[in-house]
Amino acid sequence: MIDRVLAGRLWAGGAATAVVAGLAAIVGILLARGLFDVPVLAPAGEGLWGDADTATYALWCVFAALVATGLLHLLLVSTPRPLQFFGWIVTLATLVATAAPFLSTGSTGSKVATAVINLVVGVATGMLLTGVATSAVRVRPAV
Repeated sequence: MIDRVLAGRLWAGGAATAVVAGLAAIVGILLARGLFDVPVLAPAGEGLWGDADTATYALWCVFAALVATGLLHLLLVSTPRPLQFFGWIVTLATLVATAAPFLSTGSTGSKVATAVINLVVGVATGMLLTGVATSAVRVRPAV
């Protein structure tokens, strides 16, 4: 059973995870546009960096990772088997984010690239925060 949550450690790891999520989104967009010539989040004429949507997308990924950190903190202090619940929630949210591009208009290439980026960001966020959680809790020894 969890005895205590080291909130500072949890949120420092969550902030680092948010940076990774934002950078993963930017790298994914740059690879899609630069290497595969797929116009992700901007018309093809916008170039490698695209327009303001690139920064907005990365910031949303940062925000999502911080929300996931808050959810993880809540689960750690309130639920039995918090990492199991967190894993399910992040997995299902990642599946939603991966499927969502296929419900919009745009080219198939753009939809696939956006889905792959969402999948990578979701998996990275889930894996990193799970690792952070294990180092940010102190477990009460069994009696």
